[in-house]
Amino acid sequence: MNVTSTIDVDVDPMTAFTAFTDELEQWWGNGPIDAWDSSRCIGRRLEPGVGGRLLELYEDDALELGRVTVWEPGTRVCWQSSVDDVVIEVRFEPIAKGTRVRVDGIVPDDGIGDAGLSFVRMTPEWLPRWIERRPTPRPELSRLNVVVHYAKPVAAARWLCDAFGFDTTTSLPDEDSEAFTWIEIRIGNGAIMLYPAVRKAHGVTHQPFVYVDDLEAHFARATTAGATIVEPIKHHGFKAYVAEDLEGRRWTFAQARPTQS
Repeated sequence: MNVTSTIDVDVDPMTAFTAFTDELEQWWGNGPIDAWDSSRCIGRRLEPGVGGRLLELYEDDALELGRVTVWEPGTRVCWQSSVDDVVIEVRFEPIAKGTRVRVDGIVPDDGIGDAGLSFVRMTPEWLPRWIERRPTPRPELSRLNVVVHYAKPVAAARWLCDAFGFDTTTSLPDEDSEAFTWIEIRIGNGAIMLYPAVRKAHGVTHQPFVYVDDLEAHFARATTAGATIVEPIKHHGFKAYVAEDLEGRRWTFAQARPTQS
C-alpha cells in the first residue's frame, strides 16, 4: 500500500528541507493527542544523516519513532518507522513559486501501518503553518483550555473562526463527516476543543480542560473532596480524568508536560 500527500510551500527546496527536518519541533502538533506520551514529551528531533533517529524526547529518555535511511539535503529524506512497518519518503521538488513537498508512506502487503503514516496525514496540515510564521517560535500550550459541545461541531468551528478570528490547527472535515475525535481551534496559546453534543440529560455544554503538575495526586485530592469521577485516569497519548463538581459541571484534568510552565 502506498499513501501520498503533497503540499506547495513558498520557499526554496533547501529551506523547506531545513524546516521539515531541523525544525520538526516547531511544526509538529503540540496538542494532547499529538505525541505517544504528551504528559512527558519535551520535544521532537530528527537526527541528521543516514542512521539518524526520529525521536520523541523526554527529560530522562526518548522514544525512537524511526531510523533515517536516506538523507539528501534539499532533495529527499526517508526513514523506516520503528513503531510499525511504514517507510516514509519525503521529496522536495522545485516548482515555479517555491517547493512541492511530497510525502509517501509505503506499507508492505502483510505489514502494519498506522502511527507511522501520521506524517502523510499531518505534514500538509502543519508544515505550511510553520513556514508562514517562521522564525517566530510557537508558544507552549496554556494550562487552561476549554471543551465546548456542539450539535454540529464542523459548522460551529467554521463560524467561530469567521466571526471571532480563531485559527484552526488542521483543515476542517466535511460537514457530515464523523471521522474526528475533536476539532481544535486556537487563540494565542489557548485551545478550544469542539466535541459533538452529549446527551441533554448530562447538561454538559462547556467543560474546562486543565493541565496539572501531578495528575495522580490531583485525582486523589478530588476523590477525597467528594468529586464524582465520571472517567478515571486514562492514558491515550495524554493522561487525564473527568470529574463533576458540586453542581454537576464536568472538568477534565490532564497531566502537564514538563515544558508547560
